[in-house]
Parts: sequence; structure tokens; C-alpha cells
Amino acid sequence: MEKMKICAVVCEYNPFHNGHLYQLGEMKAQSGCEKLLCLMSGNFTQRGEAAVFDKYTRARHAVENGADIVAELPAAFAVSPAELFAQGAIHILSAISAVKVLAFGCESGSRDDFLRTAAATLREDRAFKSALKENLKDGTSYIRARNKALLDLNADLDERLLASPNNILGVEYCRAILAEKAAIDPLPILRIGAGYADMVPRKEFSSATSLRAAMADGTLAARRALKRNLPKNVYEDALNFHATAYEDAALCALLRASDEEIKATPDCSEGLENRLKAMARTNPEYGAALAKVVTKRYTLSRVKRILLQNYLKIGLDEVREYLKSPLYLRTLALKKEGSEETLAALSEANIPLIVRKSDAAALKKDALACFEKDRFANALFAALTHTPLGDYETLFV
Repeated sequence: MEKMKICAVVCEYNPFHNGHLYQLGEMKAQSGCEKLLCLMSGNFTQRGEAAVFDKYTRARHAVENGADIVAELPAAFAVSPAELFAQGAIHILSAISAVKVLAFGCESGSRDDFLRTAAATLREDRAFKSALKENLKDGTSYIRARNKALLDLNADLDERLLASPNNILGVEYCRAILAEKAAIDPLPILRIGAGYADMVPRKEFSSATSLRAAMADGTLAARRALKRNLPKNVYEDALNFHATAYEDAALCALLRASDEEIKATPDCSEGLENRLKAMARTNPEYGAALAKVVTKRYTLSRVKRILLQNYLKIGLDEVREYLKSPLYLRTLALKKEGSEETLAALSEANIPLIVRKSDAAALKKDALACFEKDRFANALFAALTHTPLGDYETLFV
């Protein structure tokens, strides 16, 4: 009997919108796989923010709109920079033999384009290191400096693959696949509609950024934009959206933390912890404090991630240790129809499958420590939203 083939996507669904619905349809049509697995960030995201809905609500939205399985990307990876975010996702997915394809959204590029670019990033010879060092002198961020060095030394690379957030992340996925020697085939899917950070709502395919703004706005015009851009079940939940007190809590956590704790976070370097603490003391408001720290070198997303990493007590050394160890696959939601077949395929993975509380007993050492970070993040989000969230709940939709 032929074994099940699963197509995976790494996602946030913050919130799940029409573009995601389109992507799931394309994954099913193009991958040739029987099941769709969404490895989704939990209650906090890679942009350094609290999610607009808790992870169980977002997982339910995905299954109700075409996914077969939603599992949680551990918090340690979910709030890390692109390279570690991608490495963590591939580290988990490569341990699941049924996962044969990884789909990701992109602005341009073919499968071969992404693999060729990813391979170039792994060749860090003397010329590359010299170019990288030179590029960093003008205050450019590391990833931009790295990409410029690659383009200067590799005339055959497509500059567009190193220019936009989705393409950059696609390259990082492919880089991690090659480094892990994973038997996973990349499947780039061209995005439609608005750009990644487009703040203007479109008729049907708006960016998640603009939709989060519309949810916070709450005006009649904003609600109309949401209705056009969200599946019905997501729209109904969006009408009851309430912002959390995360920003105030993160600023308080920053002021309370020691310099060493802030310095240990994945995104902090070059004495940035001192600047963050100083700005927070003299600008006791989240947005104002961040504005004083952001520069060409230190982007807003990076600074926000540092605050979130500090809030969740996630350190770079810990993340690197997790990447060396077998971890786990923790399900958040499953499509009820065919769930036994799905769980049977997932149970053949080389890592524990956590569907219920008793399954967590199999976790040891680094896997257990990583799992405890997820539980801590869950407890913090529950406190922020005044909503009890089960630590081990799996929804059958």
C-alpha cells in the first residue's frame, strides 16, 4: 500500500485571509499530496507581536478552510529571525517521513531558482566573508549585507529572490532543506493581491498587515474591508477582536530584565541591550521607545522581536541547542474526517507526536525544555487575553 504524502506550509495565519485560502487550494492542486499540514506559529509571531487570535482559534480557521492538520511551530523558532525560523521549521518537518513537499508563498522565482540561490548562501568562502564584512560597515542589517555580497559574487542569481520578505524566507527554507539534507521538495506558489506590508485594503486579496489594522480600527469601512477579505468564519471572529495589553507588558519586561538577559536573545547584538534599556527609561511608551532605537541597521521588526524574545525568555544559545536535538510535533487542530489516517501517518515520524497531555511524557531534555517554552508562552497569552487556554488541547473540526 502506497504511503500517504503530505504537503506542508509554515504559516502564521494572523489572520487567515483569502490569500491563504487561495494558497491552500494551490498546494492541493500542485503538490499531488493527499493531506495538507500547516506548521503554524503559536500565540506570538515573527514580527514581534501578539497574534490577533489565540493559536487554537487560528488553527480552527485553517482546518475549516481546507487544512487537514495544524501543528504548532515551537515559540523558540516562531519569534526568531528568518534564518532560525526556517531552520526550526525544517528541523521538525524533516523528521516526518510523510512530508514530501514544502509550499511557500513568493513574489517570483521557480523551484530551481530558489534552490540555486539557497546553495549559494551555503558557500561562505573567503571572498564572501570579505564582502560581507565590507557591507556591514555602513550600518546595513546582516541579512541585507549578506544578500548584497551574494549578488556581487554571483552574477547568475536573481536579485528579486533576495529583495522581498517572502522571497527571502523562501530562500531560507530551501537553505535549511539543503543543510538538513531533508527529503522535501520545495514548492514556490506565487502570491496574488497586495504586497507583504501593503497597508491599503484591497477588494479581495489584502495583506495581513492591512487586515490587522482594520481589525484594530473597528469602523464601518474597516469592517467592510474585512468582510471582503476574510472567509466567513474568520470574519465573524474578527468582529469580536480585542487588542491585548502585550505592548505594555513587553516594555515592563524589558525594564525589569538584566542587560545579560536581553543580550542573550537571538536578535540582540553589538550592545543594543544598553540602547534599548536607555530608550525605554526615557520614553515610557512602547511605540515611542521603539522609534528611538530603530535605524537602518536595526529594523523595526528586529527591535520588536528582541522585546518579545525577552518577554518569553528565549535565548540564542537555547534555540541553537533545540536545533541539534529531536523535538516533537504538537497538533493544535485536525480535520475530523480522515483524522485516524492522518494521525497514523504522523505517528511514523522520528519525533514524538503530541495530541493529548499524556503524550508529553515522552519528551526529554531539550525537547522538554522547548515544550516548556511553548507552555510559558501560552500562559502569558492567556493572562493577556483573560482567556483560559488549554495546554494540551487538540481540536477535531
